[in-house]
Order: sequence, then structure tokens, then C-alpha cells
Amino acid sequence: MTLMNVLVDFARTGCIGPLQCGMPLTAAEDLLGPGRPHPAIRMRPDIDGYPYAWNGLNLVVTQRVVSGIWIRLRAGSTTKLPPLVLPDSESYSSAVLREDLISGLDAVACRHDVNDRLTFGEQSSILTHPANVCAVFFTPHRDAPVTHRERHYLGVIHKHAA
Repeated sequence: MTLMNVLVDFARTGCIGPLQCGMPLTAAEDLLGPGRPHPAIRMRPDIDGYPYAWNGLNLVVTQRVVSGIWIRLRAGSTTKLPPLVLPDSESYSSAVLREDLISGLDAVACRHDVNDRLTFGEQSSILTHPANVCAVFFTPHRDAPVTHRERHYLGVIHKHAA
């Protein structure tokens, strides 16, 4: 399995393996191990809408239930994901071009449209159907060691519970 396989499957299904919006945080932690809670959660354990992190994977939690799933990438660096998400990997290049993700989606017949709400300036976005997963692409930071500086790279792919 590759990072691209994980991204395409997430965009198509809205799930990452057994991880899905609506599952209890305890079930996610049983699968992933204890997450690193956002500092706001550490200060006030009953606060909602903040993520728990497992390296490049974030789960947003509301009332102890997963309300959002995020994979964050940064062009020019590497990302590490939990073994449940990406087995047998230490890290992967975070340089995922917009065109490559769209080609992957097209190859599995995953419909997608431009997300006008998040397409402006130096970024673009798509929304997949029927999973309603949002992918946001950016031009790389000026110091990022990438080949194609003018192209859009995946920065985040996420899903929120309805």
C-alpha cells in the first residue's frame, strides 16, 4: 500500500480503514494507540472540536466521538502515518501533486468537483462524491525543496461528520 492508495481510498469512501466519523474516540484509540491531544484538550478535557494527533493523522473529537478525519501534508517534506493507516512505512514524501490525486480518483471512478469555497489565490480544492471528502492544494512554500514550484500540492485532505 502507498500513500496515494490511502488518499484515494479515503477520498472515495470517507474512511481510512476502520477509522470513520461517528466512531467513539475510545475505539479509535484502541486501533491507533493513545493520541496526542491538542493543548486546549489538556487544559479543559471537556472541550470539543479539537484534534487528537497521530503524526500526520488528526481526528477531530466532539463529545468523545470522532467528528472529523484529517491527513496533513507539506510539499517538500515527509509525512509519517500510523501503521493502521499506512502499514510497513516509516515515512513518505508529502509531495502529492493535484494532478496525481485527480488521476488516482479518476482511475477508481470517484466523482469530484471543484470546491469553489476553497479555490482562490494560491490554492485550489476539490470535493469528492458521495463521500464528501475535501482536498485542498497549495503552491509550495518558497523554501520547499520541490521540482514544480508553480504547481499545486496536496496540503490537507479531510472529512467532517454531517
